[in-house]
Amino acid sequence: MSHYTLTANVRTELGKGASRRLRRKNEQVAAIIYGGEAEPLPITIDKPAFYKAIEDEAFFSSIVDIEVDGKSQQVIIRDLQRHPYKALITHADFMRVDATHEITINVPLHFLNEEECKGVKDEGGVLHVLSNDVQVSCLPSKLPEYLEVDVAELGLGETIHLSDIKLPEGLSLVELSHGEEHDAGVVSVTHPTVVRDDELAGEGVDEDGEPKDEA
Repeated sequence: MSHYTLTANVRTELGKGASRRLRRKNEQVAAIIYGGEAEPLPITIDKPAFYKAIEDEAFFSSIVDIEVDGKSQQVIIRDLQRHPYKALITHADFMRVDATHEITINVPLHFLNEEECKGVKDEGGVLHVLSNDVQVSCLPSKLPEYLEVDVAELGLGETIHLSDIKLPEGLSLVELSHGEEHDAGVVSVTHPTVVRDDELAGEGVDEDGEPKDEA
């Protein structure tokens, strides 16, 4: 598991005006730590360090140590609020974790052997990823950065479901706890889409797929 440590300061100025001033300075990101028995704690995080951390996919499925006034708090990230049109994070929400209590968090799926997939390589199918992540429940110490799904033996017309994913000990999938009807597919191999000549004509191209001459 990757290890992330962020340094933060307690945020004493609150409200929309304070948030705008913080964004104008463009040096720190407003955030809050909540959960557990302690009160919610508004903080500011050093912007360069935070932006570098969120470039890593693993950051979003890892325990993060946030050091506030010399004391470390273990958290997971719960939400990021982004500026509507600028590449800026306007606020981040972190939730405290307790080593003795399970957490629920989304973990990314990594698909292995896509180039060797039987249904694509040997049977002419197309690989369709139906889900890029899954929601898991586990103790913080059991949290994986990602889960692997091997598609090498996936044939044409076949689907790998949630129940087919190999899980490490101590980890469960939240959707499966709701019953078999929630055993959704995560990746499948289907027949390639065939476009008929009359459909091509309707799209303004001839039967060879070339643009038709305009009259």
